[in-house]
Parts: sequence; structure tokens; C-alpha cells
Amino acid sequence: MNRSFLVLGITLAIALPARADLSHRIQNSVQLNVDAASSRAVRLGNSYSISGSGVATSVTSGGSTTSNAIGGLGTLTNGVNAFTLPDATQSTSGSSFSYSQSVFQGDVVPTSAVTTGSTPNFSDVTTTAAGVKTDLAGTLTSGGVMTLTAGSAGTSVLGQTVVELTTGR
Repeated sequence: MNRSFLVLGITLAIALPARADLSHRIQNSVQLNVDAASSRAVRLGNSYSISGSGVATSVTSGGSTTSNAIGGLGTLTNGVNAFTLPDATQSTSGSSFSYSQSVFQGDVVPTSAVTTGSTPNFSDVTTTAAGVKTDLAGTLTSGGVMTLTAGSAGTSVLGQTVVELTTGR
């Protein structure tokens, strides 16, 4: 009986088709990057704010005083405003009060374009030097051996190996 099962098993194994739909792929790559020099300049504008309670404000201009005036941004010259700041006094002596005033003088608007290699005189400037390729290297051999060497500042090296095995359905 055991022999019958053995013969039946061998017969079925030989009769059943084998599926060998396999695909294998290996891909290697090396990427070397050297950054260019760059600059980022952001011109900041003018701002003025005032808040308070329990205070009286006035603005004196041209010899006359205006009560309950809060001042503010004035004439614009080359992108920079003149500011009129108020005088503030406590409304009722001995009473509580709060007063806050904030002024930010913005950047002057340039009268001509910035030349290459220089940056404008703005409040928010970020400059990055160009990368130098010194010592930056990446190699691949036919045997798939990858060698990566980091470079100087402003460079990057990326090595990648992709192994893919696909079975058919």
C-alpha cells in the first residue's frame, strides 16, 4: 500500500507542470552633486502699531497739536516711511493704564538691480558658497562593487542598489 502511494505521488509530480516565470534585475547607480552658489534676499517692509488703554495721545506737527491722534506711517521715500510718533500721557493720575508702541523701519528699495556676486543691503539675507568637487567621487565596477567618497562642503554623493525579483502569475 505504501508503495502504491509512492508511485502515485511520483506520477502526479511528473504530470504537474512546473512554473518558473521568474525575473531578476539588479540596478546600481551613483549620483554626484555639487551645489551652485546661491543667495536669498528678502526686503522687509515698514510697520507701525500702537495699543493702549487709560492713556491720552496727541501728535504735534508743524507747530499745532492734535489731541487723540495716534501717529503712524508718513511719507514714503525710497521704500522707507517717515514715522509720526505720538505723545502719550496717563489719562487719570493713579489709575491703571497700559501703552505699547512698535516701529520697524523697513529696508530701502534699491534703485538698480543687484550685480552678480553681490547681495542687496536687506535685513534678511542668506548666502551659500558654491560646493567644491575636491575628493567627491563615486565608482561602480562590473561586479557591482560601489565606492563612494564624500566631497567638500556643498557636495553630496548618493549610491543606490535596487534588487528586484518578480514572479509570474
